[in-house]
Amino acid sequence: MVTESVRTALACAIALCAASVTAAPPLVAVDIGHTLDAPGATSARGRSELEFNRDLARALVNALEARGIDTVLVNADGRIESLAARPASVPHADFFISIHHDSTGAHELTDWEWMGTPQTFNDRWSGHSLFVSRRNPDLALSTLCGRSIGARMQRAGFVPTHKNGRKRGYVDFEHALHHFDNLIVLYRAEQAALLFEAGVIKHRDEELLLRDARYQARMADEIATGLAACLSTRREPINPDAR
Repeated sequence: MVTESVRTALACAIALCAASVTAAPPLVAVDIGHTLDAPGATSARGRSELEFNRDLARALVNALEARGIDTVLVNADGRIESLAARPASVPHADFFISIHHDSTGAHELTDWEWMGTPQTFNDRWSGHSLFVSRRNPDLALSTLCGRSIGARMQRAGFVPTHKNGRKRGYVDFEHALHHFDNLIVLYRAEQAALLFEAGVIKHRDEELLLRDARYQARMADEIATGLAACLSTRREPINPDAR
């Protein structure tokens, strides 16, 4: 059943509505997924996921701040010590979003060569997806913001992937929003939280888009719009002194 708050947030996202009912701007923690020691997946052309995550996270910070939303960048130096340390470092944030880029299973990859270096690719899967945990203390807002971002992304022409539906159950099929209950950064967060997979870096064409600064800025703008619309539905005032 679609509740009135869901309708409000989705309508607000589509209409570029970001008016706030809070006493102070919300504080959003933007987490750069992976670390220098564990840089995540490798793209079709050999670039680490961490580099993609860092670029998009910084673009998202800019887009949120342009809307008057306060931000804090988590794992800015790529050296954070653990998954649990990510949400633990921002207990007073009002929302936590972890930025990642997707890959595919090793059995789905095809060998190729790029610039004289052996690499692998998969051109079957492309597109973004989102994840929330039912163990998060504010699942309702996590889900609402996932739907709001997903709606805004699709309104702008971004196409989600349903690759992850093979292993992860759906919260919202239309917006490619999935359950990921045991993901530490989501269930250890003290605030609403979601993980955003921006696209599949093993897809050769999508990789090039995801590396493009203008594409990153456009994607970040839609994420920020959806998130601002969602957070504007909060009824309780935000106390900046608690931070």
